[in-house]
Amino acid sequence: METLHAVFSIAGFGITRTVIVTWALMAVLTATSWLATRRLVLEPGAVQTVLEGVVGAIEDAIAQFLPDHARLLLPFVGTLWIFIAIANLLGILPTLSSPTADLATTVALAIIVFLSVHWYGIRSDGLRAYLAHYLAPNPIMLPFHIVSEISRTVALAVRLFGNVMSLEMAAMLILLVAGFLVPVPILMLHIVEGLVQAYIFGMLTLVYIAGGIHSRAARRNPEGENA
Repeated sequence: METLHAVFSIAGFGITRTVIVTWALMAVLTATSWLATRRLVLEPGAVQTVLEGVVGAIEDAIAQFLPDHARLLLPFVGTLWIFIAIANLLGILPTLSSPTADLATTVALAIIVFLSVHWYGIRSDGLRAYLAHYLAPNPIMLPFHIVSEISRTVALAVRLFGNVMSLEMAAMLILLVAGFLVPVPILMLHIVEGLVQAYIFGMLTLVYIAGGIHSRAARRNPEGENA
């Protein structure tokens, strides 16, 4: 694929089109966030109202899983949701392809989620208490816990990559066969599917983080009784 070929190199590392598009997207999101939030007012205009609505919706979604940690997780999960959603939709632009249609991007995102699960778990329970949950209910379960952590990280990366790549390929094949007689339905399908895949990735991230944060509570209360 064209996205796998290096456009140029830095210190011997090849920089592909996917990396360039990802860097550009990060720069645009950073600049947009700074410009949109540098002059917040008590009586918001249209732009601030939309931004507050998006942030509020993301915070409410997080609160459904972790009501006591919604503000803590909002920057990470919110950024993840917005980045993946826009990255998924870049494929509808001429000459561009979605960064998330490249396995390297989705693996990087899955690794970030993997590390964040342990970071938030350790931050909530403490290092010793968090690591102890891998030995519950019996130390013999340790290898199974490790395999589970690795397999779900791989599944997270492959799921997003497979869905976005297959969506772009399906759209390309349909346009080749039908020409440009059906551009609007294909465009709408791409938008809806891109947003759905971003939502699913974010919700799975919340589920994994919730499992890490609640590990100590689960050991203390294995039958779900009130503490």
